[in-house]
Amino acid sequence: MRVKRRELFASAAATVAATAACADDAVTKRATSSIAREPEPKQGLLFSCKYTMTKGGSLDERLASAREAGMDGVDFDDAASVTPEQLREAADRTGVFIHNAINHAHWGKTLTSPDDAVRAQGLANLMHCIRVSHAAGGSGVLIVVGKAADGPEGPARAREEIRKAIPLAATLGQRILFENVWNGLFYQDDGPRTQSVTPFADYIDSFESPWVGAFFDLGNHARYGDVAAWIRELGPRIVKLDIKGYSNTKADAEGKWKGFVDITAGDIDWAAVRAALADIGFKGWVSAEVGGGDVARLKTVLDQMKTALLE
Repeated sequence: MRVKRRELFASAAATVAATAACADDAVTKRATSSIAREPEPKQGLLFSCKYTMTKGGSLDERLASAREAGMDGVDFDDAASVTPEQLREAADRTGVFIHNAINHAHWGKTLTSPDDAVRAQGLANLMHCIRVSHAAGGSGVLIVVGKAADGPEGPARAREEIRKAIPLAATLGQRILFENVWNGLFYQDDGPRTQSVTPFADYIDSFESPWVGAFFDLGNHARYGDVAAWIRELGPRIVKLDIKGYSNTKADAEGKWKGFVDITAGDIDWAAVRAALADIGFKGWVSAEVGGGDVARLKTVLDQMKTALLE
């Protein structure tokens, strides 16, 4: 599968420029000369925060705060609030690199829904995010496939809708990236910590497209499986990473809750994670998804990211 996916992507990438030249989408006509160039990776990694981790001020001011904190870029998780042109102009003005777009409406307007109108809106949201990311100079869109509550046919319904978006994604050079989340799909919610990531990997592979991959969250499934093992099994399917801490010992007053914590405060074996990422040759963007705040807080988060993944 590693060779197959790489060959698929190499073949598709070779046609993107020609395809984009023929596209009739107005966004493809944007001027790119003033958009910030993607930074050079540090030890193979680029660090970003979610846009909503920045606090207060205008769009420009919030983007600039991430840069002031030392982040290489921003993962824009509020795509519903902007047009492609608005985010492009903000990237132009600030020089902040925006590598990805997210629209959190995917939790409500699910692509797994049995309701045709809900799925249609979910697809429209995905198309919007693809255009937003492209306009700002990014390379991908994070989506949640849906939720198990939509029924056993949900993943098949989502696959049908996502396939409709692949031509636009390919034209604009955007990867459609599935995040592993607590949605009841591809894992057993009441299962052990030894679960396999194979169902998630198989779903990605079912698209047989280089434009579909994983935005793998390093903390989301620490309660269900071994993070390092999942990295190795997903391999080149992983295009980008989210990072947060997870504690299997933190509990609420009743002793029932095991939950998210700051990146370096939990019990994730970051040395094992670093080894697994090295084994699959991962290089690219890592986005923090933890509590945000002012520039000082963002600097602390960046330091934690580097401690987890570079030391």
